[in-house]
Amino acid sequence: MAAQPWEDRNRLIAIDIETTGRRIPRLEDIRKAPKGMRQPGVVIEIGCIEVVRDGANWVKGRTWESRVNPDAPIHPDSIKVHNIRPNDLKTAPRFPQIADELVAFIGDDLMVAHAYENEMDYLNYEFARGGRIGWGEQFFPEQRFICTKEMSHERFPGASGSLDALCDRLWLDRSDRFSHHGALLDADLTIDAFLKMAYGDIEPREAVFE
Repeated sequence: MAAQPWEDRNRLIAIDIETTGRRIPRLEDIRKAPKGMRQPGVVIEIGCIEVVRDGANWVKGRTWESRVNPDAPIHPDSIKVHNIRPNDLKTAPRFPQIADELVAFIGDDLMVAHAYENEMDYLNYEFARGGRIGWGEQFFPEQRFICTKEMSHERFPGASGSLDALCDRLWLDRSDRFSHHGALLDADLTIDAFLKMAYGDIEPREAVFE
């Protein structure tokens, strides 16, 4: 069996992002935009949890989280999911104000995310929007991510790829998620799911809540 990317690591970062619910503009549209036009923000909340090796086990350590003012409207459907409203973000920092702190917390470690392409694309978009990289470039490439959705498809072929369904199959308590999603909460569930799939002896079962 091929070695897993986390086997030689002593620290991993689970990450989740809540957004405005608006799509990231296409690269061609960004490049066609009038000169000086500022692209809208997408990220409104980021949550991170570190896990570190403790002998043969992994244990949860520090957390980092921040809300983010996107200077953009939030789609009503997204508000129903995460319950974050525009008024909640009026005094929140903009992404460039928290970018260095976020990068420092992540360091050079791998990130664990569910459906990692979303987190990767949101982060790269915001770093480009803040002028840290060019449009279409990657601040965080895909090699920096471990995807629990991909792991779930390998473990439970044909099953739903949602985080809710995965938690149910792994017998993880997600009751706090019934009322609303949150970046730190979802990062916590993601790392629990990763550790169970990577190291636990888990028997598949049907999801109760799809």
